[in-house]
Amino acid sequence: MDIFVYGIINSVSLTLMALGFTFVYGISRVPNFAHGALYVFAGFMTWIVLNKLGLPYPVAIALSLVFSALLGALISVGVLVRIRGMEMSEVIATFALGVAVLEGFRWAGFRGTTYTLPPFVEGSIKFLGVPVDYQRIFVVVLGIGVVIVLWLFTHFARLGLALRGIAQDERAAMMLGIDSDRAATIAMGIGCALAGLAAVILLPLGNIVVDAGYNVLIFAIAVCVMGGLGSWWGAIVASFVIGFAQILTVAYIHPQFQMVVALLAILITLIVKPSGFFGRQKELEERV
Repeated sequence: MDIFVYGIINSVSLTLMALGFTFVYGISRVPNFAHGALYVFAGFMTWIVLNKLGLPYPVAIALSLVFSALLGALISVGVLVRIRGMEMSEVIATFALGVAVLEGFRWAGFRGTTYTLPPFVEGSIKFLGVPVDYQRIFVVVLGIGVVIVLWLFTHFARLGLALRGIAQDERAAMMLGIDSDRAATIAMGIGCALAGLAAVILLPLGNIVVDAGYNVLIFAIAVCVMGGLGSWWGAIVASFVIGFAQILTVAYIHPQFQMVVALLAILITLIVKPSGFFGRQKELEERV
């Protein structure tokens, strides 16, 4: 039961980490390698607003999400629009910007494990005989809620439908009057806000450290590669596969091998099925 309960919690956590990355790639085909940096950025911004400015916790969370979305939009307008379609340049640019953000926090003195966010609610309960604190219950509930809201947004909201149109057929969407660059900027802003939302939900479970940005980026890439780049449902399925594999590794081998599981997921997927579970990339036999 411990493996089942914490496997679900870990899987939903991975879904939250990867959702922003796969959203941006699914809409604009931009691999946002600054994703992990935006995760840490939102965590530190929440901590700064909460502890230095003394504003209420909900206000600190809201402001950090707004700042994350604005930073993502700024990256898109200032850099990505100029190199859009040049995949290697997009990877290098976003990764360089992400490293600059992360190491900027380290240079500013945000080191060590003293930076923490309070849980939404203190205490714990027993679920199926397994003690689970309320914050992890919030992770599962809010994670499911985020997926549902995102699905409703992309299927019923006018802006969401426009973004889906760009994702499905960019040229046809442009012929109907949808601005491709504007849609990419909006997608980048929403994706970075999703990274920030994952941070404010998950970081109360631990400490805010710069290195978490690199770890979250690797986890997001592993989930998206296994699920299929650009496939939201594939990312969810892959999150549960990797999530339970990590919990089994923790239970029967060692907690330090969780990152190895993510890296093996990338390697095995690229060897066995390069397009992932639900990806649309051409398989090797189709390219030869």
